[in-house]
Parts: sequence; structure tokens; C-alpha cells
Amino acid sequence: HDELEVPLIEVLASMERAGITVDRAVLREQSVELARRIEALREQLHVAAGGMPFTPDSPKQLAEVLFDRLGLKPVKKTKTGFSTDVEVLERLALEHPVPKLILEYRSLVKLKGTYLDALPEQINPRTGRIHTSFNLTGAATGRLSSSDPNLQNIPIRTDEGRRIRLAFVAPPGHVLLSADYSQIELRVLAHFTQEPALLKAFEADEDIHKAVASEVFGTPLDQVSKDQRAQAKVINFGIIYGITPVGLARRIDGMTVPAAAALIETYNRRFPGIESFMRDCVEQARSQGFVETILGRRRPLPDIHSGVINIRNMNERMAINSVVQGSAADLIKAAMLNLHRRIEREGLPTMLLLQVHDELVLEAPAHEAQRIGEILRSEMVNAMSLRVPLKVEVGIGANWDQAKA
Repeated sequence: HDELEVPLIEVLASMERAGITVDRAVLREQSVELARRIEALREQLHVAAGGMPFTPDSPKQLAEVLFDRLGLKPVKKTKTGFSTDVEVLERLALEHPVPKLILEYRSLVKLKGTYLDALPEQINPRTGRIHTSFNLTGAATGRLSSSDPNLQNIPIRTDEGRRIRLAFVAPPGHVLLSADYSQIELRVLAHFTQEPALLKAFEADEDIHKAVASEVFGTPLDQVSKDQRAQAKVINFGIIYGITPVGLARRIDGMTVPAAAALIETYNRRFPGIESFMRDCVEQARSQGFVETILGRRRPLPDIHSGVINIRNMNERMAINSVVQGSAADLIKAAMLNLHRRIEREGLPTMLLLQVHDELVLEAPAHEAQRIGEILRSEMVNAMSLRVPLKVEVGIGANWDQAKA
């Protein structure tokens, strides 16, 4: 705590002071474009709902359209009627186009309101930059969180979300550098479990999802199909969140729950180290009431003995997830601290601007970018020594999106 968390306060303060330049014109242009698409979606919704106009933003009117007019089967109830939350709409989207259009409509409305229209308001008129606040104690796993505005929640799974990063730019003569830990949680998992197949794949710098697919499906590495790799990827990322057969089947098109159960079973049989590590995490939580990350950060789990099975299960999942995610958080915090100290010590012409999960964003003069990029990579790779090598991808660009590419 004294060696990492307390000194990190100074690092976060310098990042908040630095801020990041944001181009209003880019946000305005995207906002206008989304407004057009939202309008078009409203039209499509009216047509798909049988030509009756309704307000897609009203859950009450939407429920009427879905369950009364279109006769879809309600999935769950709320106090005021039938639920139209994301989970319900995702399920119904398989049966009718309206729920799918509503999901798209909601995501665009949220993007426009939360980011495209709100970010310009948060540009500091004196600096022309946005200065987010970083919170050390915001997340229970030890990850940093960011607020006013929250830059860690920009939805990057969609093209529209990713495009927001075009508006985060470097000032004239400068570039942004983005450095990302590659598959950090799986590397931490390999470190803890010492699972030979994972260690070997990371040592050899193989495609980890392909390597796992090869093991699970018993297929030679060079013959793994796209589908097999995609399935392995879902399990790899889901395993530390305690993925269930139902959850897995929902994420893989056309997979039944029994098939998903069999797949998880094969995975656990093939990687017994992962299963026993997960059991150990839960055992530690049960006997001590907390779990610990790689640097000894503790997460108390008082409800691990709860008589309510859902709460108990959730705490068991949190026990595993807290160790893996919390250790990844330890690692990037250590990297930030080392990097900050090196910038100060050597008077490097660069500033650390943002931290988003496993990624750091810096700003540097264009002619110094290559050198700073190498220093950045070396500090991140050497922040901690794990049983597997750490891998960092560094990109450079005029804006955040280019630097990520």
C-alpha cells in the first residue's frame, strides 16, 4: 500500500493536471451524423411495429408494442409491468426485428447523449483539454476508475463507439502514444495456475486462443478453424468470471446448453491447473474471508457463506475474478509508477494522460515518439516478473483512434 497506492496519488494528480486535447468539431460532426441515424431508426421502428407510431424511449409504450401488438412472449416482470431491459431484448431479438432495432437505437441515443453531446461541455476553456478525475478506490478489484467524464466506459465494441476516439487528439507537433498489455488477464491466469499448455503458448508467443482451441478440440495448431478459435476465446475470457453453460451458449451462435456444458467440461479436464486455482481462490475466501492479489491487496468477501445460493455463487465468482483482475490492476499501477518516476528522473519530453483498463495513453513531440515508445514498452514489460513474458503493443498517431490501430 505504501509502496504502490500512496505514491500513485502523485501520478494520478499529474495526469489530471495534464488532461487531453479534444476536438469539438469532430464530436459535433459525429453528433449530427448520429442524430440522422437515430431519426432513421425511429422510422424503421414504426414500420417494423406495423405502422403505428410510438415513443421508443418509453418502456411502457415499448412493452405495449412488443407484448400486446406484436404478441411476443414476456420474459420477466417488473413492478409496473413487463421488463424491456437489455437481457429481455437480446432474447426477443431472435424472434422479431423490433427488439434488435431498439437495442441499436438505445445504444446510439446513449452514445450521443453521454459522449458526443456531453464531452464538449467538459472541455476546460483555459486549457482546451478535458481533465478527467481518476479514482484509486473506485473499483473493488483495485482497478482505477475515472469520472467527470468517465473515459473508461467509452463503448469500443461498436464502430460508433470507437470513432469517439478520433476526437481525442494531440496538439500541433505532437502525437499520442497508446500502449496496451496484450491478454493480460490470461497471462496472470497462466502465472497463477502454472498450466503447462498456457505457459508454453505464451513463451512461444503463439495465438493463445488458437493454442487453447487446439488443446480443447484435439486439433493440430495449424488446423484450428475460425469457429473453434472463437469458441475458445469466449471460454478463455469467460472462465475467470465463472462462465456457466447457459452464459456460454448465449454467447456462441447456434450452441446448445448441453454442448456448452460439455465444452466447459473438456476445458476443465484439459486444464486441471485452472480448475484447482479457482477452487483455491474460493477456499481462501471461505477460510479467511478475503482473497489476495499478487501484491497482497485484499478483497474482503463477507458473503461467501451466505445461505442465499445466488449471493454465495456471486461471491465465489468474485473471489476468482478479484485475484486475476486485481493482479492485472497491480501490474499496470506498478508500470505507471515506474514510468512516472523515469519521466521525472530523465526529464523526458512526455506526459502520461490516461489509463483505461490495460492501456496507457501518453503525449509526446512527434520527433521523440519512437524513443518514448520504446521506453514506454520497456517500463510496462518490466513492471513485474511473471512466469510468462509480458507483451505490450505500442501505437502512435495524431489521435487516440490512430494510436490504437
